[in-house]
Amino acid sequence: MKPNLKNKYLEKIQGIVFDARPRLSSSSHQLEFKNCFGAVAGYLDNQIFITCGKFGLALRLPPKSLDKLFEQRGVKTLKYFKNGHIKKEYAVIPKYLLEDKIGFKKLIDKSILFAKK
Repeated sequence: MKPNLKNKYLEKIQGIVFDARPRLSSSSHQLEFKNCFGAVAGYLDNQIFITCGKFGLALRLPPKSLDKLFEQRGVKTLKYFKNGHIKKEYAVIPKYLLEDKIGFKKLIDKSILFAKK
């Protein structure tokens, strides 16, 4: 990891990933955290699956999962910049869904599987 990563985002994203999937870093896959447009992104085998920044925390998910997720209260599209384009494969996850440990584990698992494809 590069020393110029924004520490608050790095700590938050690592805490969330390792809380949900503690053995992910010891799996046979390469897990990295890198700068991404002023945020921090989690990569699995060089594919982004999660990102954290001013916008909160977002997961990269398959279309059917996104459609279902966007039906829930507070879920938003991801834009790295105020006037930037919408990242179509991502959903910003509201706090109440992050706090649902079982539900969030399912979401992060879908994100990990989607990144592996």
